[in-house]
Amino acid sequence: MSSSNSEVFCVDCPGRKIMARLLSKWSGLVVRCLDFRTMRYSELRRSIGGISQKMLTQTLRELEADGLVERTVYPIVPPKVEYALTGLGRSLVGPLTELGNWVESHAGEIEAANLRYADGAKKSA
Repeated sequence: MSSSNSEVFCVDCPGRKIMARLLSKWSGLVVRCLDFRTMRYSELRRSIGGISQKMLTQTLRELEADGLVERTVYPIVPPKVEYALTGLGRSLVGPLTELGNWVESHAGEIEAANLRYADGAKKSA
């Protein structure tokens, strides 16, 4: 392992915090969703099944703070707010797509391993 890749194993590495955020339950889904087009908050929430209002708001704020998502507020009544990927956010789409493809290709194997593990845990209990 090269030293540049191993720095995320250090507790005070800034990249570690970023990596944890990007690999969170919701961040990847928000980025992948915004890859299709600019969206309003309610559209995002409808598109991402199971995400709460609180988690979507928190995730969007974190992605905006990291420079991956841009929030545009239009000064109209009622206010209109849209979210879009920045250039940096777009650069993340490829790796997330690869990860998504890997998950889809291996989902059956992983589910089978989970069943074997659960069955083994029941037998040893």
